[in-house]
Amino acid sequence: MSETNQTPVAPGVVAGGRSIVLVGLMGAGKTAIGKRLAALLNLPFHDADQEIERAAGMTIAEIFKVHGEAYFRAGEKRVIARLLQGPQIVLATGGGAFMAPETRAVVREHGVSVWLRCALPLLLSRVAGRSHRPLLNSGDPAEILARLSAERNPVYALADLIIDGSEDPPAVTTATVAAALAAYTPATTLRVPLANSPYDVLIGPNLIARAGAHIAPVLAQKRVVIITDETVAPLHLPALQKSLEEAGITHDTLIVRPGEASKSVAVWNGLLEALLERKVDRKTTIVALGGGVVGDLAGFTAACFMRGIAFVQIPTTLLAQVDSSVGGKTGVNSPHGKNLIGAFHQPVRVLADTGALATLPRRERLAGYAEIVKCGLIADPDLFGWCETHGRALLGGDEALLAEAVAKAVAFKAAVVGDDERETKPNDGRALLNLGHTFGHALEAEAGYDGSLLHGEAVATGLVLATDLSARLGFCAPEAVSRVAAHINAVGLNPRINGYQAERLLAHMKLDKKAAAGRLTFVLLKGIGQAFTSADVPEEAVRASLLANGAV
Repeated sequence: MSETNQTPVAPGVVAGGRSIVLVGLMGAGKTAIGKRLAALLNLPFHDADQEIERAAGMTIAEIFKVHGEAYFRAGEKRVIARLLQGPQIVLATGGGAFMAPETRAVVREHGVSVWLRCALPLLLSRVAGRSHRPLLNSGDPAEILARLSAERNPVYALADLIIDGSEDPPAVTTATVAAALAAYTPATTLRVPLANSPYDVLIGPNLIARAGAHIAPVLAQKRVVIITDETVAPLHLPALQKSLEEAGITHDTLIVRPGEASKSVAVWNGLLEALLERKVDRKTTIVALGGGVVGDLAGFTAACFMRGIAFVQIPTTLLAQVDSSVGGKTGVNSPHGKNLIGAFHQPVRVLADTGALATLPRRERLAGYAEIVKCGLIADPDLFGWCETHGRALLGGDEALLAEAVAKAVAFKAAVVGDDERETKPNDGRALLNLGHTFGHALEAEAGYDGSLLHGEAVATGLVLATDLSARLGFCAPEAVSRVAAHINAVGLNPRINGYQAERLLAHMKLDKKAAAGRLTFVLLKGIGQAFTSADVPEEAVRASLLANGAV
């Protein structure tokens, strides 16, 4: 592509109106590419070093000689902050600018950062013999560039975009940068507003490939242990490991077998022993890469190891993204029931990579979808209506609808968890998130956690049963039962029990952690979007609902 046939683009079309900030080592081409990019995007161009020289009335080399590097860096921070707080621009920064946390924060708030990453031989060929580079004047340029690269590359890797440089003409790299900016979709960030341990949930595509950049700010030290399973590892582990390496984060990996059977005391104990063997300390962070089983298991491991270490959730299933990764419930199963052994332990960050959902079988998407429907039934009738309208397209793989659904469900759950972190409100709050789960957990227990019935599938049937029980007790109209069952069936989930014995299901329910003194507690509905908790529900009514919906 020649420089003469590029058509200018209207300001704000690229990067959503945010300034574009080029970072990288000296010789990466920030100024050359920045000028061309600004012309292509019809934006003003600024070079931070030139602005500093203009403000100081002397060259960068003279500033270093007269006042020293610390003086220069302080001025650099002020200049960049001033430029970025104005209208949209393209800004080329000095090689050390992005190293300052304050500058990175300003860039994150006002701009989209682009690291122009170049191999050392290419950089050296561009800067050799240039006396205006103060940092190169104190020794061998090759050795200095190698040292600076080792120090700075892990920080440059925190940029929003990484573009690899080459010997191509600047116009070619400029076109590559412009295309990357046009395709860039910033993550949606939702805050879980807990009093003592608030954290962010990031939702969007390509988050696993940039996970190192996204989790680095919340790590106590740059060391993590990834816990994943044999199904997820081939799909997503290489991208995660590469992103960690780019950000200078060392890592170990522990891989468990897929499925509910791994969510056991024996597997949990094995993970603890493996952490001890690797001499993991209290500043290390656990990274859970996988679905709900991995998230619950890794979270409980983090909660118990050395009385609690930090962990990050990277959920790769729809079910985990909309439900189990948010809220801090961790644990393992017992032969007596699901999630009976566990702890509340909040993650420090959640990365919900919607691109990972493309690898899911339809059955896994369906299982996760049940939890989105649940949110609507609890307190958001508009969300339930949205599901009725868009559910089939969403499950068909519409990426925009999937991302919207994840954001809606996470926002709902974040608000609920923020109001009732440890489920201490007996009649409302977080307890309402158990809608359909007393039935669902009983169905899972009877199925034997062998994979024949997924958690979300059990919850989907449980939502119909909970609505039926509500109508049977006179709390909601029978029409609500028909509506819920019709939608569950329409998207391909099963609204009915597959012939399990009612008495065995009742026995499982009496062992549910929400039961008290053998009395059954359920989340019920007064209507779509009107959930409430009811204690001491008559056993006969529960039995009747089971028998009316396929139990024997």
